[in-house]
Amino acid sequence: MTKILVTGATGTVGRHVVAGLARADVDVRALVRDPGAARLPGGVEAVRGNLGDPDSLAAAVRGVERVYLMWPGLPVDPRVLEVITERARRVVYLSTDVADLADDEEPTWYHQAIERQLRHSGVTWTFLRAIDFAANALRWADQVRRGTVRYPYGQAARSLIHERDIAEVAVRALTAEGADRRRHDGVAHLLTGPAALTHVEQVRIIGEVIGREVRWEEMPAEVAQEEFAAAWGNAEFVAGRLRAWKSFVDTPERVTDTVERLLGRPALTFREWVTDHADAFR
Repeated sequence: MTKILVTGATGTVGRHVVAGLARADVDVRALVRDPGAARLPGGVEAVRGNLGDPDSLAAAVRGVERVYLMWPGLPVDPRVLEVITERARRVVYLSTDVADLADDEEPTWYHQAIERQLRHSGVTWTFLRAIDFAANALRWADQVRRGTVRYPYGQAARSLIHERDIAEVAVRALTAEGADRRRHDGVAHLLTGPAALTHVEQVRIIGEVIGREVRWEEMPAEVAQEEFAAAWGNAEFVAGRLRAWKSFVDTPERVTDTVERLLGRPALTFREWVTDHADAFR
């Protein structure tokens, strides 16, 4: 029986990947920092380790054929991927909406560096290039409870994706056999929600789902730069986010039909995501 290793097994997407593989009666091993606190489905093997420590991965990858890989934003240590690709034959990597690089181009984001190493590793790969997660709306939870969300670029239109859709595509890519593998092997899937909604529309939907009015208050971009840089600790990253959101005011974020093509059903809506997480906003 094929054994599949899931990294980030208790995270936003990974916990759904583990659950989906377990429901499919797949032999699943979960990489976690604390096996005793992981709360995994029955029958799932938990092993201790983390992607910041290559030496902790050897036991986790032993006997594994396929790997679901996410990267927690750490500096990329090539040895980590070497440990994985020396043993596994197929890797499904949770990436983001990045451009393919020519061989002489330098990566500008860790996702590009990881994608490049996987391309040259000899393993069969699938990249899940997910547009921003709907789960990032949880950053508004405290403000929603107070009745007003203050944020920049209210008219920025985003095609946010439900984490369950990402996970279900990952499970399909990890378990595909025969002709179905051609839909995934060596393919970078751009995954989005079914529609682009502005920040203002997202906040309105949250209010409708939880049954209370939630106001939008526009935050000036220069104020957001200062406040977010202090909170997030990375002024350059904040500036990049603000530039992207500004661009989505005039040009909404892309919407693809990839989820529907691969799963045979429409992608889950933002309203469905809010319904699934309504308690977080109450």
